[in-house]
Amino acid sequence: MSGDRPGELVTEPSPHEMRDPETRRELKRASVWLGLAAAMALVVILIQPILIIMAGLVFASMLDGGVRLLGRVLKIGRGWRLMIVVVLTVLFVGLTVYKTGSGIVVQFHQLQSTLTVQFDRLSQWAAAQGIAPGTDDLKGLTQQALGSVGKLTSWIGTAIGAISTMFIIMVIGVFVAMEPRIYDRGLQWIVPTEYRAEFALTLGRMASQLRRLLAGRLAGMAVEGVLMWIALSLAGIPMALVLGIITGMLAFIPNIGAFVSGVLMISVGFSAGVDKGLAAIFIYFVVQAFDGWVVIPYVARRTVDLPPALTLSMQILASTLFGVLGLALADPLTAMIKVAMERTSERAMEEEPQGALL
Repeated sequence: MSGDRPGELVTEPSPHEMRDPETRRELKRASVWLGLAAAMALVVILIQPILIIMAGLVFASMLDGGVRLLGRVLKIGRGWRLMIVVVLTVLFVGLTVYKTGSGIVVQFHQLQSTLTVQFDRLSQWAAAQGIAPGTDDLKGLTQQALGSVGKLTSWIGTAIGAISTMFIIMVIGVFVAMEPRIYDRGLQWIVPTEYRAEFALTLGRMASQLRRLLAGRLAGMAVEGVLMWIALSLAGIPMALVLGIITGMLAFIPNIGAFVSGVLMISVGFSAGVDKGLAAIFIYFVVQAFDGWVVIPYVARRTVDLPPALTLSMQILASTLFGVLGLALADPLTAMIKVAMERTSERAMEEEPQGALL
């Protein structure tokens, strides 16, 4: 028996050696789980820079859409078309600020004061009716709710942080829009060779879907903002220009943006009188009905039709986890996830044996 010869040489690998197949298999499994845990921890730590980079890519997609649209008219180099788009954007923003800057600042101060007064009146009435806590309690609850967003987005609330964030987003967007092929190739390099074709196809579809989504959103923002401004001006409601700008900007975030702009508009309307408040309610519902029955279906047919419940759920989740920036990026992220899931389903159908379909 082998036990009678203690000096016999052992030739098989030790259970602790990497040559042992079982040990190598378990180490691979452990490496996968540890890698996933490390990646999740890294995402949590670096979520704010990741969101800023994502916003830069979204801005780059907007610029790229403008460059492609301009290419249908002007047969010149991409760099020149990008320069035209950037210059026109800067001129539009600068001219708007120059012509209406002082008036907008005054109206924004008026809007802040009006909303504060209206909130105090509403809270006092609710407290008197016994259906809500007092004003001081409501303010304390509001501060706690704002503070509970967390450290991830606290610095974005400051003016310097917001301006710095927007500048970084614009710089990233311009650089990516200048040479998108470089970054596309760089992303493909980090993917294994056998998966690059599928990755490139999915990435191309994501970019196309994102351009269409943003084009539709920009068109909807312009239509809703201009209509609201004109209607409020004709009704004689104060701060019509600011409310139109806010409505157009919040239209980028459907569902939630329309609700917030409606609350602001009706609050300002009732601050000027009951008749103005009723007119603001009427205008809000008319514009939203026109937007929902005419603008959105028309834009959705030509761009991206995302299910409302899915987008609203994603907006709530993203805003809770990542704050305002997450809320703004919820729809682009949803569109890209939808494309990836659709491509996965297509690939599964292509790989399914033909006999299984019969």
